[in-house]
Amino acid sequence: MIDHITVAVSDLTKSRLFYERAFAPLGYTLSFGKENVFWAFDIGNGCLFEIQQADSAPSLTRIHVAFRAKNRAEVDAFYQSALAAGAQDNGAPGSRPDYAPDYYACFILDPDGYNIEAMINQQLDKA
Repeated sequence: MIDHITVAVSDLTKSRLFYERAFAPLGYTLSFGKENVFWAFDIGNGCLFEIQQADSAPSLTRIHVAFRAKNRAEVDAFYQSALAAGAQDNGAPGSRPDYAPDYYACFILDPDGYNIEAMINQQLDKA
């Protein structure tokens, strides 16, 4: 199951305003974010669509996909398996309290340089 998808945008403010309007008929709402960094929209069933300020035009193709794991052991196993398959480390497994109190994740770069995350957010599982 996919937890969230992040896409880079050239103008974060303009894109936030666009998606707030475009998503309104669908019932998708701005959930949280950080000015000049990123915004996350709740698209239902615990899934988020995130927009992130691009560093430059070439980074507009940057992709970040997070896959929800069942537990921390699965996050750890994903990380080890990905590294063994040739991925590059982009963040070892660990707690990410700046994301959410019970957020645990790892990040790897796939062969194309895409940021792939395995995560568990126990707060979501309790809901």
